[in-house]
Amino acid sequence: MSKILAIDYGSKRVGVAITDSLKIIATGLSTVSTINIYSFLEEIIKKEKISHIVIGLPKNLDNSNTDSTYEISVFINKLKQLYANIVVDSIDERFTSLMAKKTILSSGVNKKRRRDKALVDQVSATIILQSYLQKLSH
Repeated sequence: MSKILAIDYGSKRVGVAITDSLKIIATGLSTVSTINIYSFLEEIIKKEKISHIVIGLPKNLDNSNTDSTYEISVFINKLKQLYANIVVDSIDERFTSLMAKKTILSSGVNKKRRRDKALVDQVSATIILQSYLQKLSH
């Protein structure tokens, strides 16, 4: 069975999460430097049967674009060209970083680890993926 991959794209790091083969559970997979994301994706797509890639698309509270929306839109378009046989979708990612920080805090992670931005990116990707799975189920 196929899996869904989620991406929290940033200018320095990319958080990545993946579903189980039943597409029920979202799990943080990795945080990758942005310059290595294409080689990472190539590898994971070969290793896992990926049917969908969902990318968090940042929006302001008034639904307008943020400073990074354009860069992420370019990334999404490139993925659509590279992986024509995979559904590439986006989902509103407002508040995912805040939710990720709260989740990490409530999980009892020590203070040093809570400051790890790579962990925040990975948890954000997991939240993006869980939101996408909920959207699919409705």
